[in-house]
Amino acid sequence: MMNREKALSLLKEHVKTRNLVKHCLAVEAIMRALAKRFGEDEEKWGLAGLLHDLDYEYTKDDPSKHCLVTLDLLRGEDIPEDVKNAILAHCGKKERESLMEKAIYAADPTSGFIVAAALIRPEKRLDVIDVNFLKRRFKEKAFAKGASRDQMRSCEDFGLSLEEFLEISLNAMKGISKELGL
Repeated sequence: MMNREKALSLLKEHVKTRNLVKHCLAVEAIMRALAKRFGEDEEKWGLAGLLHDLDYEYTKDDPSKHCLVTLDLLRGEDIPEDVKNAILAHCGKKERESLMEKAIYAADPTSGFIVAAALIRPEKRLDVIDVNFLKRRFKEKAFAKGASRDQMRSCEDFGLSLEEFLEISLNAMKGISKELGL
C-alpha cells in the first residue's frame, strides 16, 4: 500500500491550491480518527482522506469527471480497492456500502464546516471552538451553506450521533491545527 509520504507528494504534485491541500489534510485527520474509533486501519482510511480530491483542480469545471480522473492518476500505484471505492463513494460515483465509504462521505463537508466555524471567530483558531458552537452553527442554514448538512448528518448511517461525529472531527482537526494554519 502506498505510504503517506508518497501520497502527500502526489497530492502536492496535482493540487496547487493551498486551501485544497489543507482540506485534504483535514479529511485525512478526520478519517484517521474515525478509523481509530471503529478499530479500522488508520493508514488506509487516512490514505482515502488524503487522496479523495486529488483531481479536483482538473475536474472543478466538469464535476462528472471528479474522482474518475483520480483513479486514472492512481493507476499503477499500490492503492487498495477499498480506498478507491471510498474515493468514488465520496463524490457519488459509487453507492456507499462500506464503513469507510460512509465515513468519507460525511467527513468531506465536515472539514470545511469546521474551518468556517473557526474563521468566523476573531481568533481564527480551532482551539477556541467546541462542539456546542458547531451545533449552533449547524442549525444556521446560511452559515457555511456549501457544507451539506444532509451529508454531515449521514454520520448516523454508520452509528454516530451528529454530536459525537462533530467532536471526533473537531478533535482530529485540532490535532493538526498548525498544518491547517488554524
